[in-house]
Amino acid sequence: MAITTNAIANSFKKELLEAKHNFTQTTGDKFKLALYDSSATLGASTTSYTTDNEVGASGQYAAGGGALAVGSQQTSVASGVAIVDFGDRSFTGVTLTARGALIYNTSNSDSAVAVLDFGGDKTATSGTFTVQFPDFTTSAAILRIS
Repeated sequence: MAITTNAIANSFKKELLEAKHNFTQTTGDKFKLALYDSSATLGASTTSYTTDNEVGASGQYAAGGGALAVGSQQTSVASGVAIVDFGDRSFTGVTLTARGALIYNTSNSDSAVAVLDFGGDKTATSGTFTVQFPDFTTSAAILRIS
């Protein structure tokens, strides 16, 4: 099995109702982004960060991935849709190939939030690997609840 689609973790949906995730911009939980190769098995049933098939350390990328920029997390509600945004995340000086990523909450036992499917292998060779998040709108934001 592999990363085959973007997905919000089912466990995250339940944990929202249990108040286990705080997306407040400056005082909320800390979130990270880990990169995975094409052998990774990640999807809606993923419950937490795993090292299985995570890309190897290179340049600025280390095991566990990288923090999503503090202060970049934003929340809003428009037209009945609650949305969350993170700033883009770049890793410099890396040589790696990634098929997808996992956003997870380090403040809540490394709980999975969302799986990102890049649609195919993406590569950086002695360069910068950037995960660019979609626009902060009700139709595009990385996390949307309607």
